[in-house]
Amino acid sequence: MTQIFNKKSQTSKRKILRNRMPPSELLLWPRLNNKQLNGFRFRRQYGIDRYVVDFYCPKLRLAIEIDGGYHRSSDMKEYDPARQAAIEAIGIKFLRFSNKEIESDLEGVMKKLFNALPPYEGGRVGLGVKEKI
Repeated sequence: MTQIFNKKSQTSKRKILRNRMPPSELLLWPRLNNKQLNGFRFRRQYGIDRYVVDFYCPKLRLAIEIDGGYHRSSDMKEYDPARQAAIEAIGIKFLRFSNKEIESDLEGVMKKLFNALPPYEGGRVGLGVKEKI
């Protein structure tokens, strides 16, 4: 069976990306880390096939991508949809948010994320687990 998650060939790339997270990812990560979102564990800079997504929840098969300014370039306008389609083709749901959304309305982004999740199933109580909004 071919490994599709966190390939060893991407280890250094993922490490560099984790150490150079843009401000919008730095704002969102503390809200996802330590099972704070409905008790689900998220990983940052997670390798899926030949791609690396910003955040990923293995249990939900959910990828979260934060689009910065470089995503508006002509090259990325073609690359991003093809990348997303390839990831979705292996059964992974994809959610996208812009840097601007994260920086100007983090609570709104959290509500959208929360509403995309199944009901709370355990994990750590008291770390931001809320009723569905």
